[in-house]
Amino acid sequence: MGRARPCSPPAPQLLLLLLFLLCFPRALWGDVVFLPPFIRMLDTSVTAALVGDTEDVSVSLTVWDDELGILPIPDCGLQNNGTGIWSLTVTSDVMGSEVTVRLNGDLQPCVSETDFFSDYPCVVETLLVSASRNSSCLAHLVIQVEIYPNASFAQNVSENSIVFVNQMYQPFGPCPCDLVAGMCDVRCCCDKECTPHLIELFKEYCFTGIFGGDVNPPFSHLCSNPAREEASDWFPFLCVQSSLDNTPFLGYFFHGLTSPREELSFRLPVYVEVEDWSDFGYQQDSPLMTVEKELFTIPQMSLVGQCISGAPVAFLQNFDVICVTNLAIRPEREDISKVRIKNGTIGGFVVPRVTYEESTALDKFIHGTDILLHPGPSFKYVNLEEHYTFRWNERTITAFNVKVIRAKIHAHQQGLLTQRFKVTFLSFNAKDSPERSGNPGHLPGKPVRALNLRSVNNITTLNLWRPVGRGLCTGVETTPVLFGEDAVTGCLLELGIDENCTQLREEVTNRLNSLVQATHVAKRGNSDYQNLLDGWLEIIWRDGPSPGDSLHLGDIKGICPDVPAMMTIHFLISNGGNLEGIPQDMMLGTEVSFSSVTWQFQCGMTCEDKPSLFPISVSVQFIKIPPQPPQPPTSFQISLASHDCTNNEVCWPELIFPLTRNYQGEAYDSSVAKILVLAFVFTVMILFNSIWMKIIRVWDLISI
Repeated sequence: MGRARPCSPPAPQLLLLLLFLLCFPRALWGDVVFLPPFIRMLDTSVTAALVGDTEDVSVSLTVWDDELGILPIPDCGLQNNGTGIWSLTVTSDVMGSEVTVRLNGDLQPCVSETDFFSDYPCVVETLLVSASRNSSCLAHLVIQVEIYPNASFAQNVSENSIVFVNQMYQPFGPCPCDLVAGMCDVRCCCDKECTPHLIELFKEYCFTGIFGGDVNPPFSHLCSNPAREEASDWFPFLCVQSSLDNTPFLGYFFHGLTSPREELSFRLPVYVEVEDWSDFGYQQDSPLMTVEKELFTIPQMSLVGQCISGAPVAFLQNFDVICVTNLAIRPEREDISKVRIKNGTIGGFVVPRVTYEESTALDKFIHGTDILLHPGPSFKYVNLEEHYTFRWNERTITAFNVKVIRAKIHAHQQGLLTQRFKVTFLSFNAKDSPERSGNPGHLPGKPVRALNLRSVNNITTLNLWRPVGRGLCTGVETTPVLFGEDAVTGCLLELGIDENCTQLREEVTNRLNSLVQATHVAKRGNSDYQNLLDGWLEIIWRDGPSPGDSLHLGDIKGICPDVPAMMTIHFLISNGGNLEGIPQDMMLGTEVSFSSVTWQFQCGMTCEDKPSLFPISVSVQFIKIPPQPPQPPTSFQISLASHDCTNNEVCWPELIFPLTRNYQGEAYDSSVAKILVLAFVFTVMILFNSIWMKIIRVWDLISI
């Protein structure tokens, strides 16, 4: 018996094809052949059929001399029933003969006590079985032997020692793919007879599911199964307590052992990873991807009014948000210049062109602290504003520009930081000229287009204040007036008790007039700036209040009458028709008016030398004028006026309003459950009331 070699000899494989091509056609004509002509022997015995005219045919067995490396020349004249450790048995039959080659003894000599289940073969030899008649060779059978130590039992096993457990209390069949006893089944990773060395060869191709003994993941109704993304909120209360061994597919049965779930809490849905299809072009609202196959994120405002630092940027979706973060816990953002965004083609990306601007007006962006530390030896940069501009063409991104306004602050500066993030998508051939706010009508949410004929730069916009920091007018910023959106903003002036009333009126008037530095507004969203006759309407200014009406208060210290503290801008708009089913809103006129108040210095119990805060504000209102008077109600509407829930205080159709889908106060399931509970309580009260009345009547009769 030889030990394992790196590879089997090539001679039997070469003879296989030759013997098969020569012997199979002969078997059809009745010649003597072995079927099959080649056998790979993995067990201790093999059997082949000798078919054809087997009368007076003798069979011999020889062993290949592995030292010479050549096949033996069979001696067909002498019959040999075995050689060495091999024995040959021939059994005659009507259809032919059955030839059996068997290993004498067992494999005990090549099995050690410490390595019983070896991964290497114990016997590797090549046998040649020859059939002859009158010293003439008729057929040959080549047997390639490769027997492992665990191919047969090294010890006798008594059937009396096999104990079958009661399957009602113990699991049965934990490894269904273990089909062959005493040896490792390929791809059956739960087979206990497979050593770790063998499992490494096919661990990636293990049988899955019930056949492979793999019941993971557990069933969805089990409490031990982690909460799934699509699980209902009532799952922790209606789940099933059961052991993972209780599965009918493997013959497991329930034996009463349960393990309560440790965590029974509601969980938020887990974020699902977005598939990356950016190599085939972006679609509108699809997220932008980086070359690392990650989402490109910029802080954005959520629906609940909080800023989300990891919000993805959507293709062709513009936004302009303000986020307030705490400098003490503010996370450090990645360097923008190192970002590589996929451009929408396979393997393509765009590199941002970043420009930096320095700002020193920290009081506009940092507030909530009494001390504003000046940068010293230890400092850091914070981004105050980030403006992202993407150039796009069809479904690709052609350019990516970033403008960052940053400031140098102390490394240990405390307070709240106000940051601005703006994203704009522009067409690849778009010019820097002002964009339209509609074509032809105004679009809601677009800036109102204005024109100033008294300025060299005629193009301008109407603005509103956007307070930052403490809300003082000295550090206020502006934002454009958006069409169709009413707004009220303001700022605070710090005034002393010795304030000059005339200078106060001029200062407030100048600050308010600075918001409307225009003489005309556009009637349409596509009015031409170069043509005044192309739908431009002159702004109507109402005269401000005259201070002469309250001169008797002008000489009192700390009091200033008729201060124009509020400016109101009225926009008259109307529906000018529909274009492809979309309403087109037109501007009919603009009016600016002022409202005055009497300012008085607020000093409390004692007047101290501290400034008083005086609020000034601006209001924007869009008034829609109907193009035609409303139609009179029909007789059907008049007759059903009592059932109109919008015009009556009592609405009988909405008596069961909490049970309808129009009720938005709480979840529909919750409202139905509460109504059913109330109905049950009401029914129980009526039932007990009726029974109690009967008891009283019986008691009265008994007493009489």
